[in-house]
Amino acid sequence: MSDELRAEQRIMIMMRKTLGKVVRDTTPSTPGLSRLIADDTVEDIRQCLKMISERERELADGLGIEVKERPRYADEPRTSNVVSFSHPKQDATDKEEK
Repeated sequence: MSDELRAEQRIMIMMRKTLGKVVRDTTPSTPGLSRLIADDTVEDIRQCLKMISERERELADGLGIEVKERPRYADEPRTSNVVSFSHPKQDATDKEEK
């Protein structure tokens, strides 16, 4: 993969995350309150996110990568569990036996 392509992917990811943060930061915490940004700005953000998503998909298709990312809501149950493996610590008796 070329450095130029990797840079474009990093830019797309950063733009998507930044726009998502803007939306979260400007969304009122109490339902019923008005937004801090105009409706046309909200629509512009939606269109930008759509274009970013389409370009990310194009890049993945060009590299032959299957994109399986889907949004997950905070209250949605997880479908996988992360299990960490570590080596047990050796105590003093184990060291003496060796």
